[in-house]
Amino acid sequence: MSETEKPRGPSRAPGWALWLPLALFGGVFALVVLGLVHPASHDVPSQMIGKPLPGFALPAAADGKPGVATRDFQNGKPRLLNIFASWCIPCGVEAPVLAELARQGAEIDGIAIRDHRADLAAFLARNGNPYTRLGADDVSAVQLAIGSSGVPETFVIDGHGVIRYQHIGDIRPEEVPMMLEKLKEASQ
Repeated sequence: MSETEKPRGPSRAPGWALWLPLALFGGVFALVVLGLVHPASHDVPSQMIGKPLPGFALPAAADGKPGVATRDFQNGKPRLLNIFASWCIPCGVEAPVLAELARQGAEIDGIAIRDHRADLAAFLARNGNPYTRLGADDVSAVQLAIGSSGVPETFVIDGHGVIRYQHIGDIRPEEVPMMLEKLKEASQ
């Protein structure tokens, strides 16, 4: 074997290549920590804020409560409009919070989405009925017209029938003061 023909051993990577996996791991770790410290906002801006409720008149969804219509929101007093369903698990979790809002003076109207009367009656018997009016939206026409994409969702409607706030998801106990404040702002 000549001096120019030396046996080749395993090739060695440049020194920086040894640190590359550790640097990549560190970068991913830093992004995860940053996401935990400063989480992204999951608020979905409603296109209906500041716009009047569309015209609708829904039949009663439950015995003992009248249906709900656009004109019910034009009496000068702000109120909540809760979109829910008996088959919705978070709606059952939200029920005691709605009852608390009602106890604190919030008037709440409800729209039951794609529900059966018997299932709705059982849901209300089990979870309480904080609603002043309760309409049945069997084909989700009103739900979609007001910009709701799921259940539960709650809207603050001012006394002129204008949407002032949209809360996506169930209202948590710690959000009761904020919802009451939104109602107060809607009365001004």
